[in-house]
Amino acid sequence: MNFLPIIALDFPNKSKVEAFLDRFSDEPLFVKVGMELYYQNGPQILSFIKERGHQIFLDIKLHDIPNTVGQAMKGLASLEVDMVNLHAAGGTEMMIRAREGLEAGTPAGRERPLCIAVTQLTSTSEEQMKKEQLIQTLLEQSVLHYAKLAHAAGLDGVVCSTHEVEAIHAEMGHSFLTVTPGIRTVSDESHDQKRVATPDKARLLRTNAIVVGRSITQSPDPYQAYLDIKSAWEGI
Repeated sequence: MNFLPIIALDFPNKSKVEAFLDRFSDEPLFVKVGMELYYQNGPQILSFIKERGHQIFLDIKLHDIPNTVGQAMKGLASLEVDMVNLHAAGGTEMMIRAREGLEAGTPAGRERPLCIAVTQLTSTSEEQMKKEQLIQTLLEQSVLHYAKLAHAAGLDGVVCSTHEVEAIHAEMGHSFLTVTPGIRTVSDESHDQKRVATPDKARLLRTNAIVVGRSITQSPDPYQAYLDIKSAWEGI
């Protein structure tokens, strides 16, 4: 299963989102709504995007006690998003309750949103993980461990960097989704991302989905930048 490139709508308000989406009037998109946009605009921003015919990855990384996350997911399931995530560090029970909440909250006749777990953020280095999280394994081993927990909990996949994709698919198969942020073109700066890759490299590593932000949203021509990245991702 491969997705369209997921565009990170890292904007503060609806007007900026509208101006950006107006450039893609005839192009169906898969977009990511993260904390910045969702917390400042609420569920109505999701309705606005859905009315334009786009798919949504709601990236708000839930992490709380199992009951709270389960109830939150039950509510989010009614918002018609296509994918939502949480932190694998919250544990197996939390992930199970999240999936159950999504199943319970999905309206009859509709498919529940895909549920994926964040392993280690692509802004996290191995040195930082060991020093600040006190996880004294290799970073890839930490990511793989979290992926195994998510798989056992019945989730659909994980958020990881391209560096861990092959190991995850080797353990859990290609139907267990890998969603990979930190995608940059050759000419882009890495900014706050540590573990990055180009769309071509991500395709060769056979990740299921890529998330692209600044390379598109801050380009002088976002539409052309998207088409270029989409072509690279599809191997055209």
